[in-house]
Amino acid sequence: MSLHTIHHAIRHVPHKHHDIDMLNGPLTKGILAYAIPYALTGILQQLFNAADIAVIGQFVGKEAMAAVGATAPIISLLVNFFLGISVGTNIVIAQMTGSGDKDGVKKAVHTSVLFSFLGGVVISVAGELVAGPILYLLSVPDEVFPMALVYLRIYFAGVPAITLCTFIASILRSHGDSRTPTAALSVTGAINVILNVIFVRVFGMTVDGVAWATLAANVLCALWLILFLIKHDGDIRLFPRLLKIDFKVLKRILFIGVPSGCQSMVFQLANLYLQSAINSLGTVSMAACAASGNIEVML
Repeated sequence: MSLHTIHHAIRHVPHKHHDIDMLNGPLTKGILAYAIPYALTGILQQLFNAADIAVIGQFVGKEAMAAVGATAPIISLLVNFFLGISVGTNIVIAQMTGSGDKDGVKKAVHTSVLFSFLGGVVISVAGELVAGPILYLLSVPDEVFPMALVYLRIYFAGVPAITLCTFIASILRSHGDSRTPTAALSVTGAINVILNVIFVRVFGMTVDGVAWATLAANVLCALWLILFLIKHDGDIRLFPRLLKIDFKVLKRILFIGVPSGCQSMVFQLANLYLQSAINSLGTVSMAACAASGNIEVML
């Protein structure tokens, strides 16, 4: 799927029809229309890793499955942290929209997009440097360690795309549109699964194949949402030339988002300790935990 194809498809999307008016009329219908796609978005983000584990388990073997499973708590930690911080963007833009502060909305949108990308780059670089030590601290066995390291490093390379997806989804939801992020993640999630099978079955790749498939899917999702935001006809429209950080707005976003992100991390930090204990039991136990983790993610 080329960038031109995505651009052409998005240009014909009737943007206004996705917005839910939460300021007027009965709330129940609006809350359900907003919340159900929002819940699905969270599930789909977690299912990227689950799809990798499923394909690896089916076509490669328990060592590769254990390698991908060993990285799951680290990945969940990142995803939940950025989901939590993006709540700040959601709330701040929603407040500004409700109060009619169009200039504030514009600043918050451009600040959030640029901050999410730069933050993703910083996390990506740091992750590449500490991937090995983290896996060592998690007691990953020697027969699994190289594959887990490859998977985690490729995944870290795609973090800027993940952070962009997360924050742009929050921007759209702040305007009452929770369906577009869900649609983007649904389509790119399907692409992820297809690429997983192609890379593993056709090209004979292992954990590197599913990692590259996940990276490609995240990049496509980020491009989809960026182009959608650029073509949006509302107050949250993105103008690339106006991208800059307004530190006053950023402070408001982080004041709300950082505590939320830290709260989201607490449970995942506990999972890191549990994963370390499971890793000490050996490859078979790690693979079994990864398989059961797929069900837990969906629940």
